[in-house]
Parts: sequence; structure tokens; C-alpha cells
Amino acid sequence: MIYFKLPFNEELYTVEDTADKNAVNFYSYNSQNQINFNGNIIQVNASEFDYISITQEALIEDTTDFTAETKEEYTHTLHQVIEVIKENNLPKLVYSRRKIFTDFNTVDCKASFDNLCKTYPNAFRYLFNDGENAWMGAFSEVLGKFNKTTHEFETMALAGTLPTSEEWTEKEIEEQKPVTSYILNILKNYSDNILQSETYDHVSGNIKHLRTDFKTTIKPNALDSLIQDLHPTPAVCGIPNDFCNENIMKYEKFPREFYAGYIKVETEDSILYFVNLRCARLYKDSVHVFVGGGITAQSNPEKEWTETELKSEAILKNLVVS
Repeated sequence: MIYFKLPFNEELYTVEDTADKNAVNFYSYNSQNQINFNGNIIQVNASEFDYISITQEALIEDTTDFTAETKEEYTHTLHQVIEVIKENNLPKLVYSRRKIFTDFNTVDCKASFDNLCKTYPNAFRYLFNDGENAWMGAFSEVLGKFNKTTHEFETMALAGTLPTSEEWTEKEIEEQKPVTSYILNILKNYSDNILQSETYDHVSGNIKHLRTDFKTTIKPNALDSLIQDLHPTPAVCGIPNDFCNENIMKYEKFPREFYAGYIKVETEDSILYFVNLRCARLYKDSVHVFVGGGITAQSNPEKEWTETELKSEAILKNLVVS
């Protein structure tokens, strides 16, 4: 079962298992795991959705034995990560954590998804349960958008995070720059004509990011290769990619699973790829919210903790529990 809404589109869709073709695919951060919903993408009207049963009983028990990091544990590790960044002169390394919420008897998945859809109209919003994995998320970063007719490809560099009320500092500006350079350099391997926008604010609920857009034209048979080159971008990993991934595995307390992976949606006209960031794994007795941040030599561990707390609200403030 999957339900989803596309950015700036309030029509609700699901995948009807009536055909053997790509529809919606979820890729884990390390690309080792994949969840596929194959068939025809069909629209679900609001009255139909009201009568669809998405029950608590369909969720599995949390048997992970994971315990979320405390603020003290998180900041202690972050000091070590910052030392690695300084010693190796890294532009950026992304460090993430899980916030585990258990203070409820039941979670209303459908009502929570409705809240998420209303709060983030500019995001790709989804709720799925394949029997073993139940996830919900909403994020507006596009890893790629390919037009099947014109062969136009679009992507964006999205990095740097602040509450919407605050002004950008050198830390966020310097964090976003290498993401822009990384994406531009990859696109140059596929096209000689790339349009790049100015960098501007991208608002997502209670926080904002710095965003730069890219447009170009590519050969259709190059699309898969381009996506594999782009993922993971520095926005979810760091620079250089291999070294940062080694340190992510060393310092992060939990596997990322489908957090910071990507979602592929194939329609008749387009192939869309979304980064899976503001997301949570749903269990019968807990909700695991995944949050992270781009760490630089200028990072302040206390501020980074606050940033991840703000990001967790994307899910937690929209949960309907009893």
C-alpha cells in the first residue's frame, strides 16, 4: 500500500498492481535496499480515501532495541566529527541521528499523513506500508526531474538550514557552495549547455535552506548513470564522498535505512527523483524520526542539535496520536 502527492499538487495517488511496470521505487541511502511499488499510478478521490482503512494493527512491533542519542552524546560525537573535518580540511560532512518517539498508545497514520500534506504543499509527500516497512515523509528537494519528450533534466543544490526568522551566516553560505559546485561538475559530464540560477531561499515549514537550480538536456540512456553519479550528493553525505561515507559509518549510531536515500516516480510524461529527508519509520509502538545536518569546521554542536530538533518537528508536529 502506498499513497502520495506530488509537489504543488493536491491530487492523491496510489499504485494499482495491475501492470508490470515501474511506478514508485524507494532506494536506501547505501543503494543496497529497494522497495518497489509496480503497476499503474491512479488517482484516489477524497471520498474514497475517507473510507480506506490504514490501521495501527497493520504496523509491526519495534524490535530494533535502538535507544536515541541524548543531547550530551550527540554533542560529544559532533566535537569528534568537527575535529575530523578540521584535520582533513573537509568542506562538509553530514551527520545524522534518530529521534525515537514512544509517548503514545496509537498513531493515526491517515490523519498524520493528511496533516503532513497540508503543512508541506511544495513537497513530495508519501505514506507506505509493504508489510515489513512502514514509512511516512515529506521533502521538497528534487534529485532529478526528466521530461521524456524534451529530454530536459532539472536538479537543485539544496543545503544550509536556519529557522525562517534568522539571517544567513557564513557557515550556511559556505556549506551550500560545495554542493552547488559538486552538482555542476557532474552535469558537465553529460551536457555542454547548463543553465544555473542564482542562489535563493527555499522555505520548508518552520525552516529555510539555500537553493540553486540547474537545467540542461541529456540523452535518455544517460539518465540512470547521472542519478547514480549525483547520489549521494554532498547535501546528504559530504565532500569527498568516499571519505565522508567511511566516517558516517564510523560515527553515526544507527543505519540510515531509507533516510537520505531517494524516491523514483515514473509517470507517462516524466521521471522524478526526490531526496528522502524529512521522514520517519512507523512501528506499532514507536516512531523513528531521522534527522541530520551538514557539519563544517565552523559548526557549533549546540546549534546543530537545535537544528535537528527543528527538523524533527516536520514529522512530530504532524503526528496524530492518542
